[in-house]
Parts: sequence; C-alpha cells; structure tokens
Amino acid sequence: MQCFSFIKTLMILFNLLIFLCGAALLAVGIWVSIDGASFLKIFGPLSSSAMQFVNVGYFLIAAGAVVFALGFLGCYGAQTESKCALMTFFFILLLIFIAEVAAAVVALVYTTMAEHFLTLLVVPAIKKDYGSQKDFTQVWNTTMTELKCCGFTNYTDFEDSPYVRENNAFPPFCCNNVTNTVNETCTKEKADHQKVEGCFQQLLYDIRTNAVTVGGVAAGIGGLELAAMIVSMYLYCNLQ
Repeated sequence: MQCFSFIKTLMILFNLLIFLCGAALLAVGIWVSIDGASFLKIFGPLSSSAMQFVNVGYFLIAAGAVVFALGFLGCYGAQTESKCALMTFFFILLLIFIAEVAAAVVALVYTTMAEHFLTLLVVPAIKKDYGSQKDFTQVWNTTMTELKCCGFTNYTDFEDSPYVRENNAFPPFCCNNVTNTVNETCTKEKADHQKVEGCFQQLLYDIRTNAVTVGGVAAGIGGLELAAMIVSMYLYCNLQ
C-alpha cells in the first residue's frame, strides 16, 4: 500500500510537470504565430535552423495541446484513481512512442525520401515568399548565416523568387566564401561557380556531428515515456 501511494504521488507530480510544459508550449506557439519577428530576435540562433521546414507556431500549438492533454489525463487518472483516464493516458503515450520510433527509422533509413518530401514543401515556399514576406525572409537569412548554407538544396531554390525578381541577383549567402564578400552582387554565374551547400545537407551534417547528443536526448525521452507507461499500468492493475 505504501509503495502504491508513493508511485501514485510520483505519477501526479510527474504529470503536473508535463501539464505545465504543455501550457508553456501552447503559450510559446501562440506567441510565435502572433509575433514571429520578436521570437526570432530572442531565439534566432537556436530556432532558425528548423523554422524554415515547419510552421513553428502551429507545430508548437499542436504539440502543446497534446502534451497539455496528456499531462491532465495522467494527473487526473492518478489523483482520482480513474481506470479510464489511466488507460487513455497509456494508449496515447504508446501511440506517441510508436510514432517517434517510426519517424526515427524513416529519418535514418529513408533520408533521401525525407529530403525529396521536404523539397516539395519548402522550395515552392521559398520561390513564393522569400523577399516578399518579412518573417519568412528573416528566418532564412538567419538560418543561412548560422549554417553557412544557401537555400534548401542550393541557389536554384531562389530562382523566380520575389527577391531575385526585385534585385536581379541571388542572396549574398549563395556566393559567400573566402574570395567573396557579402557586399558583392551574387549573380547566377558566381553562385553556380561557388556551389555553396544547401541548408538541408548542412543540417544533416550538424546532426551527424552531434549524433551522441541527439541520440542521448532521444533515448532519454523514450525512457521517460516507457517509465510513464509502466507506472500507469501499475496503477491501473492495482486499482480496485
């Protein structure tokens, strides 16, 4: 009985923390959706490398809503000793865990397929919005500065974009190397000659370089999810 009460208390505290994290994610997601420029000014170096691939505001709102609901279910189920809430908590967490494992496998085994899929999403957005939408352009400029890359695949991603039509030149990041400064006009010939690598490949390189850290974080999250599932099942099986 004492063991049950201890685990129940841990479950409540753990899910209360998850609940608060979900609320924080929701708040940040709403902030990014409403005022993305101020978010970039504060978190630009940390957030820009991923912001061009997904709409971060909506992604954080969705993730925050799921985490918020998950924390509530776990906390409510443990506090009220509700079998229904605990089972729902378990199945939602199990689905998330399976989805994470599947995504990791796809990312590791089908990197080329993932690149092709992202290319279909990102490149049209660059051609449509780079140079005309301020926040979108700022995200890409920060990303290309931090990662020292050009476009998603290469400089051709910017062809027919508002920036190129207006300036009759490519972004200076596509021509930036030791023999060229960002103040010089980046023509198509220069960009083609210098062949600055795309941001997707550069991001992959950075991830692989920090594979131990990325793997450690992923393993830690997976371990916490497994522990939460085991605890929820323990409480469920020991309820009258």
